[in-house]
Amino acid sequence: MQGRIIKFHETLKVGVIKTTDGRKVRFESDEVVNPNGRLVGYEVDFVAPRPGQRPQDIILLTGSPWTVFSGPGKKAAEAQPGKGA
Repeated sequence: MQGRIIKFHETLKVGVIKTTDGRKVRFESDEVVNPNGRLVGYEVDFVAPRPGQRPQDIILLTGSPWTVFSGPGKKAAEAQPGKGA
């Protein structure tokens, strides 16, 4: 399922995704696979929640597809050979 993050509360670590069909889905920050700091405004892809559950495997549709699998953004960039040397 796809949508856009329209709200995120930094203190509570919860937000809202508005799906392409207009539904609103709540999520927690630990459900985001590739966080990069700021979440509001990003298009996302995620596993649709079952009734009474939250979405799973939320992926920010930004940057390279490889960043999703490389772990946290900043550490992944530092770990690449030849970068920052």
